[in-house]
Amino acid sequence: MSKTKHCEALRVVVRCRPLSKREQTAECENILELDDKLGRITIRNPKAPPDDPMKVFTFDSVYGWDAKQSDIYEDAVRPLVESVLQGFNGTIFAYGQTGTGKTHTMQGVSDDPDMRGVIPNSFQHIFTQISRTQNQKYLVRSSYLEIYQEEVRDLLCKDNNKKLDLKENPDSGVYVKGLSSVVTKNANEIEHVMNIGNQSRSVGFTNMNERSSRSHAIFVVTVECSEEGPDGQDHIRVGKLNMVDLAGSERQSKTGAKGKRLKEATKINLSLSALGNVISALVDGKSTHIPYRDSKLTRLLQDSLGGNAKTVMIATVGPSHKSFDESLATLRYASRAKNIKNKPRINEDPKDALLRQFQEEIARLKAQLEERGMLAKERRRRRNSKRLSKCMADAEEEKLREQAFEEEQEGKDNMKEGSDSPKALTCQGSSERLKHLNENRKSLLEDMQWDQDALEKIIEKYKAMESKLLVGGKTIIDHTNEQQKMLELKRQEITEQIRREREIQQQMMLQDEETLEMRETFSSLQQEVELKTKKLKRLYGKLQLVRAEMRDVIAEHVTTRQELEQTQNELTRELKYKNLLIENFIPPEEKNKILNRLHFDSEEDQWRLQPVLPEICIKTHLSPRLTIVYMATCCTKK
Repeated sequence: MSKTKHCEALRVVVRCRPLSKREQTAECENILELDDKLGRITIRNPKAPPDDPMKVFTFDSVYGWDAKQSDIYEDAVRPLVESVLQGFNGTIFAYGQTGTGKTHTMQGVSDDPDMRGVIPNSFQHIFTQISRTQNQKYLVRSSYLEIYQEEVRDLLCKDNNKKLDLKENPDSGVYVKGLSSVVTKNANEIEHVMNIGNQSRSVGFTNMNERSSRSHAIFVVTVECSEEGPDGQDHIRVGKLNMVDLAGSERQSKTGAKGKRLKEATKINLSLSALGNVISALVDGKSTHIPYRDSKLTRLLQDSLGGNAKTVMIATVGPSHKSFDESLATLRYASRAKNIKNKPRINEDPKDALLRQFQEEIARLKAQLEERGMLAKERRRRRNSKRLSKCMADAEEEKLREQAFEEEQEGKDNMKEGSDSPKALTCQGSSERLKHLNENRKSLLEDMQWDQDALEKIIEKYKAMESKLLVGGKTIIDHTNEQQKMLELKRQEITEQIRREREIQQQMMLQDEETLEMRETFSSLQQEVELKTKKLKRLYGKLQLVRAEMRDVIAEHVTTRQELEQTQNELTRELKYKNLLIENFIPPEEKNKILNRLHFDSEEDQWRLQPVLPEICIKTHLSPRLTIVYMATCCTKK
């Protein structure tokens, strides 16, 4: 496979959920018509007159309320995960109104194989494919973060309230500084990691959903693979899979958002608006500036939208007539996104590959073990050569013990005569020699014990490092037999064939009109008039559709502008309140000190406070933390 591809369109699929129990009780009307064979979805305006033309959208795939989780995965996601295992970056993100099934599509029910969502199925797929490979080593690690009110939080960290910063690297692009990652060896472990992170996610009650996601969550799986190349050297390729569960897009008036929920909804809508602006700028083709920096979400998805990644967008909609505005906005959003072009490439031999660090550390520990083994052999050889001398030494020691005992007895008798007698001195010399011999033996035993402990620690660390690497066909037990493998391959071929047929049918429908016009022949002027009249009516109908579309877009922009103005008024009110507090409760000189400490961080695109000057801490002889308390106390006194 080639390392690069010139261009690849962002793949867009749409999923429609069934009417909910609440909507059925309220006798809501279904306004959507789906054609899964042609990838078409038709939406009808419930307030428009019956003869008003309906709006038709075409996507790569369309799934109705009877679609299974496995159908969506096999068609839309499996090829993407295969690409990640080959070293490409991949992104899957779900977009839609609150309560349309984004979280169900992405996560589903892990315990039920038929209800598993995209993320658990991806886990199973990754480790199954690893188990089927040969002569390759893998390292799989995962991270989980959320963007809550434009703040990045690590869902796998004990301190979930800690704010993380975004950084940019010329090689790896935008990344989250300090984001934790967990090495996982099978699907159960990585699912456990996801479940731990889900417990920390920000959810809340709204009128649209009892457990509405109030943040954007991104689960990242990094797959590093090492394989020996033709040159005999190990080559590493790294694929990164981003699975994004976006917060719901909806009108604030429908969510019943107030207080904290209103503030959350404001941040959500602003970030989704920034995402829409990025998509519009990419599709426009004339824009020289793509506003990735307008939100944390768009910065993190920078590679996925117009960059080095293969991307799948799953747009979720509801069929109720009460959700017409939101469903139409989602379909328009998705229709624009399918025109985005990415330039994916394989990530080969990156500088910061963790797998290479693991391999180097394992090689170093292995060398230490071999060195210790050689030393142990040398010691055993020396011990064998000195065994006879040790036996003689033991005999001499026993003799010395007997002699020392005898001399000690004689020494006691001689002590009565005088301590400086020759026998007493001989007794002391023998005792000192025996003591020195015992100390040498004790030191030797301690050295041997220390060597043994050090060797055991190296072996333990070596085994721990090596256990984190997955070797295809050896580390993971593949429970799938050859017949099941062949069945999966056939299923993939059928899915790919259906996808190609759908694309061909869509292209044929676009070319039909042009082909008919070229082949038109008229037997009489009357027939020509009739056919051209029909054509004129058809073109007039298209014109009416375009005009209606323009009116809808203008109305949507007006509504969006009104909401943004409302948000601006609320933010302005909050800013005035804070300015009032500053003017009345903070002395001017202290305010000037704070302003002097302000500086703009261009990399983070935000203002930051410089640390307190060191001389203040020296002057007050306090730590920086106590200095802040001291300054606050001084301000209060003033």
